Amino acid sequence: MKNQTDLSKGPGVYIPPPLFYVLFYFIGIILQKNIPVHSDLFNRNVLNFFAVILLLAAIYFIARSLFQFFKTKNTVILIKRATALQTNNIYAFTRNPMYLGLALVYLAITCIFGNWWHIIIFPLLIIFVQEYIIKKEEKYLEKEFGEEYLNYKKKVRRWI
Repeated sequence: MKNQTDLSKGPGVYIPPPLFYVLFYFIGIILQKNIPVHSDLFNRNVLNFFAVILLLAAIYFIARSLFQFFKTKNTVILIKRATALQTNNIYAFTRNPMYLGLALVYLAITCIFGNWWHIIIFPLLIIFVQEYIIKKEEKYLEKEFGEEYLNYKKKVRRWI
């Protein structure tokens, strides 16, 4: 018997995605305390400037995507059914502006506080978000919106 997805419950991601970014950040802190990796690179003003740029970009992506969701009266809660497929404005540039924005916040904070472990585990965070959250969302959106989503998916990249 084929596993049926209950579309009324959205993609079925029960833990809010921002918590995964926070979890990975704390893992980096724990790793630094137990297996320190030191570098003078993080003591440079240029990284603080870069962090500001990353934060501004993050605010742009997150704010634009949230505005789009509220404007269309859609939900950002991943255990609720989507009421509309987001395909324009910021969603014409990236299919996942919120996750991209959260990744930029993660990197900005890393630049400010300077921990190589955060850089080392960052690819694992992205893989985790992609495999556990984004792919579930994509599967749900394909079932919920069908051909419309598949056409959108062909035109717009997952990240950037």
